[in-house]
Amino acid sequence: MVKYGLQFKATLENVTNVRPLGEDFRWFLKLKCGNCGEVSDKWQYITLVESVPLKGGRGSASMVQKCKLCSRDNSIDILRDTITPYNFEDSERFKTIVQFECRGLEPIDFQPQAGFAAQGPDSGTPFLEINLLEKDWTDYDEKIGESVGIYEVTHQFKKC
Repeated sequence: MVKYGLQFKATLENVTNVRPLGEDFRWFLKLKCGNCGEVSDKWQYITLVESVPLKGGRGSASMVQKCKLCSRDNSIDILRDTITPYNFEDSERFKTIVQFECRGLEPIDFQPQAGFAAQGPDSGTPFLEINLLEKDWTDYDEKIGESVGIYEVTHQFKKC
């Protein structure tokens, strides 16, 4: 069992508390089999609300899958207590926003999509359903009369 942290990096303009919204938030990942090295060709997503029992009564995971190449049973689980918002002071630096517990799998790519939320640091204006698929997002905060945005979104995985 290995833990991997998803480190998020972006440039924030007049927003803070960037985070996944709700337990049904979809973490889109590409995964690699730790046994044979096979990489999934399609994006796969995991959520906190989905839980699958592990063989042998060893608990549960967000996803259990059998490798198409070597037939090994692998699993990945979202560690709920590690989900952390990305704040204005984190701007332009990598910060771990979630950790995954992996058995036989390694996350190698992440695709941010819809379902993020943020808020204005001074105004408190909530911005819901932010889509980061294009790696940039912009809006307007009417309370402060200024544009807001999340730019140059990138990521990396790090063993914990």
